[in-house]
Amino acid sequence: MKTLVMLLPILWVLVALQGVTSHEDHPLARIAVHNAIAALDARAYIKASPSVLGSNGLNQEWITLEYGTGNPSNDDWVGVFSPANFSAATCDPENNMVTPPLLCTAPIKYQFANRSNPNYKRTGKGSLKLQLINQRTDFSFALFSGGLRNPKLVAVSNTVAFTNPNAPLYPRLAQGKTWNEMTVTWTSGYNINEAEPFVEWGPQRGQQTRSPAGTLTIDRSSLCGAPARTVGWRDPGFIHTSFLKELWPNLVYTYKLGHKLFNGTYIWSQMYKFKASPYPGQSSLQRVVIFGDMGKEEADGSNVYNQYQPGSLNTTKQIIEDLKNIDIVFHIGDIVYANGYLSQWDQFTSQVEPITSRVPYMIASGNHERDWPDSGSFYGKKDSGGECGVLAQTMFYFPAENRDKFWYSTDYGMFRFCIADTEHDWREGTEQYKFLEHCFASVDRQKQPWLIFLAHRVLGYSSGDFYADEGSFGEPMGRDSLQKLWQKYKVDIAIYGHVHNYERTCPIYQNVCTMTEKNSYKGPLNGTIHVVAGGGGAGLVKFTSLQTKWSIFKDYDYGFVKMTAFDHSNLLFEYKKSSDGKVYDSFNISRDYRDILACTVDSCPSMTLAS
Repeated sequence: MKTLVMLLPILWVLVALQGVTSHEDHPLARIAVHNAIAALDARAYIKASPSVLGSNGLNQEWITLEYGTGNPSNDDWVGVFSPANFSAATCDPENNMVTPPLLCTAPIKYQFANRSNPNYKRTGKGSLKLQLINQRTDFSFALFSGGLRNPKLVAVSNTVAFTNPNAPLYPRLAQGKTWNEMTVTWTSGYNINEAEPFVEWGPQRGQQTRSPAGTLTIDRSSLCGAPARTVGWRDPGFIHTSFLKELWPNLVYTYKLGHKLFNGTYIWSQMYKFKASPYPGQSSLQRVVIFGDMGKEEADGSNVYNQYQPGSLNTTKQIIEDLKNIDIVFHIGDIVYANGYLSQWDQFTSQVEPITSRVPYMIASGNHERDWPDSGSFYGKKDSGGECGVLAQTMFYFPAENRDKFWYSTDYGMFRFCIADTEHDWREGTEQYKFLEHCFASVDRQKQPWLIFLAHRVLGYSSGDFYADEGSFGEPMGRDSLQKLWQKYKVDIAIYGHVHNYERTCPIYQNVCTMTEKNSYKGPLNGTIHVVAGGGGAGLVKFTSLQTKWSIFKDYDYGFVKMTAFDHSNLLFEYKKSSDGKVYDSFNISRDYRDILACTVDSCPSMTLAS
């Protein structure tokens, strides 16, 4: 009877998924869940080992599944479920996409039983190695026969759990609202009525201090629709953010996450370190990595929601391997592609932890974070799967005045970054337009000569096929309002995601190249160089066959860009492939301060020579 109680919720998972098949590229949409039945087979089994994880302090471990059945088929598959045992009584009754019994959480991932077992159909026995991360609750595994069209649940495993599921995990650094402030955000299972969260930090080998942390969480009512509020819902835990203030420029600091339980016990993370940001205008070697649309991928090769991020692990790997030569990272939208399946945010923060725990990881809002009808989004599509920005705004810190208005500026030494939110209106006269103009106008170019514009959707130029098909070569209305600002304030480079490839334009204004040089720019650009860097990991987008005069370099592959400011006069831009980390496109800019003060088209005050 106990086994049946465990099995029924898993069947309810499958039944409930009927209402979510409209989300593109969702592997579970291939399952005819309305045909799912319980078909417990005494000859079938599935066992997971070890059953206890994290005893060595790790929060990411591999397990082995051993399984078998008396009637094997190449269509058999294994599903990963967490929590391991759940009751429909705990479900939110609001679920208008499915019929009762209701569902609490969807499977995290699945894998075909014969993936690493070529003789499975003959022997009826197989094994899989799967990677699990600490996600604040336990896991179980289910073996299905009947294929994806007629799934039959034949066996359920023992449970597997981490020793401390509440542990503080996955620190995410971000610059604060001032240049000498670093924020640390992390996830745990401790609410503030259970423990006090804080960060213990200080100069490397120096005196340590403690800074308290604020705590946020999310419930179903925070979200906008299905699947985020229904089958994709999973408790996201508690999100803590601490502000480390009055940092000394370029000094190395160490930190660790802490929770003081009310019984006096301390729970600690491992020790991490970061280098404080340079002060605005400081002349030092400054290296920036930028990409969009990376998403997450399972290291064990499992089929996961929206499995179209085959390049994401390579991008992550290349950045980790070069991290000693990187000072700050910008992920400009389409971060996780969770699309309403909340468990995937834990998976992503685990994947990028080696980066986010060491350097500031600044994000922008993309359509897969924000878009949802009647939610205040500029677009009325359902790309966020009901998240409507809530997960991105909670899981990561960014120095915006209003968390729902995802535009902000941040300074890093000789760089000024103005980050737009393309999921809100940017057109002339809007609040965002006024912010962007102020961001451009307020920078002292003598101190910060490198002015960079970042946005998710392409507000400039792209040869992506879907933009070319509609004849816009960029987001409709994108550059209509903004190009006058880029030109007036001499924005050097504009970088976008959304189109999953790499492309670089000439310095351009109003569709016309302002220079013929392609790789070495000296003096004023007289225009802005536009770059698409959307090849972080999601499925690639083809280029149009039309040849545009302004496109200098295209690459249908995964990659990211890196900018290196050597001083106030010399900048190197590089495009690297995620497959090998090598440079495949580059240019440099060399100029004097007077070059960005000189008049260019549309940026001069109205006057005559006589005046």
